Amino acid sequence: MHKFTIERLTFATLSELPDSWQNQDYKELLLKMNYDNPEEIEPAELKAMCQMSLTDLEPTEAAQLVLSYLFADELNAGQIENLAHQMLTEKLWEENPELAQHKGFFKATQLLYEAYNGKFPRTEAVQFQVRITAEDEEGLAIFNSQPEAPLLRLLAAGMPNNTLLKRLFSEQLAGTSFSEAQDIIWQLSTVEKGKNDIVFDIVSSAYWLDDFKYADTYEAATQAEEAAADAESEGSADTQH
Repeated sequence: MHKFTIERLTFATLSELPDSWQNQDYKELLLKMNYDNPEEIEPAELKAMCQMSLTDLEPTEAAQLVLSYLFADELNAGQIENLAHQMLTEKLWEENPELAQHKGFFKATQLLYEAYNGKFPRTEAVQFQVRITAEDEEGLAIFNSQPEAPLLRLLAAGMPNNTLLKRLFSEQLAGTSFSEAQDIIWQLSTVEKGKNDIVFDIVSSAYWLDDFKYADTYEAATQAEEAAADAESEGSADTQH
């Protein structure tokens, strides 16, 4: 276990995931809608043109098209058809049992929500920066591999006991195996790194981490994932030989 001081620096609510849709994505969707020469559309107009073309379809048809683009290798046609109907009323990025697909459902819904002026559920994500200061320099090494799990353990410590993350993943938070962590933290980047502190920028669903907005500066301990810890000890053993 390593001890840290955690300080929340910023907190914001988002309706869209940063950079989740690129111009190339809009071109691909337009091609799926049989749009001729999307390459000729001005880059600044691609999103609007894509959304306008989507609204020429029935909402469930548009949802099927977007889901088939995002989940071509993961879902079959029947699954996509069922999910497209569910998307009109359900927050699939929260309610679907497949955690690994939540980010994709969020991306699909954010695009369709905007295109159809609210016919789809409103998407809500959170983005915040947190400074994590280690008691010793070695402590930061815990974030070198699979950082999401040890980071989530620290974030959970700053949230209320009844928060969803603690209720659903108490064993994973207490243990050394939390494979779901990478599907809960959707975007993670290092803003700055010092000798014994690091600032992370985190994007996730409000479903999981909205309660972190109440966090003040606090102290907590965390541990690495088993696989990451094994790799770390092997690495240190290699350097000793």
